[in-house]
Amino acid sequence: MRRHAPEVLVATLIVLLLGSYVYYTQRVVRSLRAAAARSSAMYSRVYRALGDTTEGAGLQALLDISRDVREQGVPLIVTDSAGRPIAHANLPFDPRDTVADADPRVRAYVAVLDRQNPPVVDAVLAVHYGETPLVYWLGIIPPLQAVTALLLLLAGFFIIRTRSDAAREHLWAGMARESAHQLGTPLSSIGGWIELLEERGERDPQAQAMARHMRADVDRLDRVAHRFERIGREPRRDPVDLGAMVDRVANYFRARVPTLAHAIRIDVEHADGALTVTGDSVLLEWALEVLVKNALDAMAGRGGRIAISTALLAEHGCRIRVADDGPGIPRELRDRIFEPGFSTKQAGWGIGLSLARRIVSENHGGRLVLVPTDRGATFDVILR
Repeated sequence: MRRHAPEVLVATLIVLLLGSYVYYTQRVVRSLRAAAARSSAMYSRVYRALGDTTEGAGLQALLDISRDVREQGVPLIVTDSAGRPIAHANLPFDPRDTVADADPRVRAYVAVLDRQNPPVVDAVLAVHYGETPLVYWLGIIPPLQAVTALLLLLAGFFIIRTRSDAAREHLWAGMARESAHQLGTPLSSIGGWIELLEERGERDPQAQAMARHMRADVDRLDRVAHRFERIGREPRRDPVDLGAMVDRVANYFRARVPTLAHAIRIDVEHADGALTVTGDSVLLEWALEVLVKNALDAMAGRGGRIAISTALLAEHGCRIRVADDGPGIPRELRDRIFEPGFSTKQAGWGIGLSLARRIVSENHGGRLVLVPTDRGATFDVILR
């Protein structure tokens, strides 16, 4: 039910809009029919008075016409040649006195009526009239309904686009999990070959070292496969030792960075005491590896130092900082580095930092920020 809540809301609003439209148009039709009936009755009285020779018949017809005008709901004020109100009808307020000129509000309302319609003036009197309630609401309701229909159209477009994006993400998540499943068989086979190499190279230190590195690479591939299995699933809520995770990532990359020409040093500094958060260790390690890998790419061909540190924040949180002394990020590009598809590398896909921020923020309720520095690039992962 929650999944289809936007569609239900839009459908409800559409029904309300159509219902209000039908109700309002019916009221307009009834008002127009009543106005036509009054006009016909008025014409009948005038025509009858013209043929009636009885004394006072004409005056009575004029009184009847005056009453019909009042019943039509038209706000009006009659003024004499000096501009003094002498009669009024259907005003939005009740005058304090039966004498029209006794209430200053009546005189002030003449200007309001004249802004709506020009007065009807003859040599003796002037009739100032406004708009009937029907005309007033005709100027408000249709534009309001048009705006509501436009908002509903935009909401429907947004829902369709959101559902399309969700379906596409679901498809990619399914493909990622299937790829992880397919990787399981060759990884198991490679693990078996490594065991065979370890057995046959027991007396060869070089072969043993090669087997250890190969084992580490296979373990990493296995962890990567598990990461893809997590895509599209609810993240775990397990205790995660940040210090152990940082050491594991640092040790993995230390064995694979240049140590002679353009050497890169990876240093780790931990806060006092254990830092433990609740989250998904596989996903958090993935985000940390993205930051370290970006730092390594930035220093490729020039060497340098990467400092990874953990700290306990005063506001009851933990921080992992990855800092390098590479060329840094140009100021004009700092606002775009977390955009999906944006990369400063020619062969980059531009999804690493976007993925890392999504893991930290959406899956763990934390923040991944770029810290302003004078040299290199520094990223902070802040977890609560």
